[in-house]
Amino acid sequence: MHRIESPQSRCVVGVARGDITPPVGIYHRMWGAATHDRSTGVHRPLTATALYLENPHAADDFHLAVALDHCLLSREEMDGVRQRAAAGAELPCERFVFFFSHTHGAGLMGYERRDLPGGDLIPPYLERLGDNVAALARTARATKQPAAVVYGHGRCSLAANRDYRDESRQQYVCGYNPDGVADDTVLVARATGRDSRPLATIVNYACHATTLAWENTRISPDYVGAMREVVEAATGAPCLFLQGASGDLGPREGFVGDVAVADRNGRQLGHAALAALEALPPADMAFEYAGPVISGATLGTWKYVPAGDDRRRACETWQTREFVVPLPYRKDLPKAEEVQRERAKWEQEETAAKAAGDPARARDARAMVERMTRSLKRVGHLPPGDCYPFPVRLWKLGDAVWLALTGEHYNVLQRELRRRFPGTPIIVGTVANSSEVSYLLDQASFGKGLYQENVSVLARGSLETLIDAIAEQLGDQ
Repeated sequence: MHRIESPQSRCVVGVARGDITPPVGIYHRMWGAATHDRSTGVHRPLTATALYLENPHAADDFHLAVALDHCLLSREEMDGVRQRAAAGAELPCERFVFFFSHTHGAGLMGYERRDLPGGDLIPPYLERLGDNVAALARTARATKQPAAVVYGHGRCSLAANRDYRDESRQQYVCGYNPDGVADDTVLVARATGRDSRPLATIVNYACHATTLAWENTRISPDYVGAMREVVEAATGAPCLFLQGASGDLGPREGFVGDVAVADRNGRQLGHAALAALEALPPADMAFEYAGPVISGATLGTWKYVPAGDDRRRACETWQTREFVVPLPYRKDLPKAEEVQRERAKWEQEETAAKAAGDPARARDARAMVERMTRSLKRVGHLPPGDCYPFPVRLWKLGDAVWLALTGEHYNVLQRELRRRFPGTPIIVGTVANSSEVSYLLDQASFGKGLYQENVSVLARGSLETLIDAIAEQLGDQ
């Protein structure tokens, strides 16, 4: 008898959602080309969603996946929020994993910007963020219940390759490349509780949240906000967005100031995710061939049947691994002193351009100052030595694998892992717990003068090394 088992996990689940929108007027400038510093309003609220996942056989073995509507936080800021959240929730710090939606419309929350216009609001905001996450963690844990998580996938053409060759200028730019490879996979999951109602949905998709760019002055979750609205209106449950391997992917229509475009992009992804969620089978069921029925034609019928105790036990498998992959630094990685000198040079250029009444030149110089500020933030906090100790969190929950990875990876990472393990749903969550290493490019993308290579701290071949290391661990499951 032909029988199809759908990939599922069985564990204990709790969920809580909160508003984490910063105050209007906070430092907002994310883009080098932006001319504003402070936010002027709110497009859509920013949210934090805490998903509590517990081993069904051991209550002291659990994780808290926190989905945040922010671009990212650097190590100092991330450590502060994480520690404050853990202390407020009275839970171990290492149990918290923060997954950033990577929206570029939320503002850049760095302590190094506290002396800039609106920057004085950053430290108290980050304190409140930690407190808010603590409260959500407590609520999620207090409302936990046995649950089944069913996985599936769909397709969405929102994301496009963004390594474009400008032939007229003989250079690569970061923008829509219609000829590039882009993973269109939307991986979805639905967690249902005792009464079979949805507790939460998960949408895992790879696409930079860069619809809104330098012209936008409003706080925004970018396309993620409208995506959630579409899904939650249909399911009645909180939707967690986990950013996939989107280092070379962005929306086809992006880098705009019109929030209507962000909402349109979000609805496109939302409807694709909803279609995939609607196609999911019921929890704890298998789809089985039921035999022929004689009609005008001899019809082959299928029906859902209980999965059985052995199958339920298999879905309760719970394995977690944390391991480190040493990835070599670039040989030409600049020293902090060099970056500081370069930054000072561009600050002088900006001052001179303003004095000369040249706003275009001043804007470009200001963008370079911003670029040097970010570079200084990257190289100034790296662990010593020749290699970066790249952390990998791998959760094997029933039939599915959840990955939490720092950094911004080219989409080949998720395409290759899913190719090697085609029967396993692999949730690839990137920009997890900060992004010290910036981008991880595939080997073929080096040497082109790409922005991603310029800001990466890791040597060529690091992404392939990481893929192989993860695949080795998955093969040992």
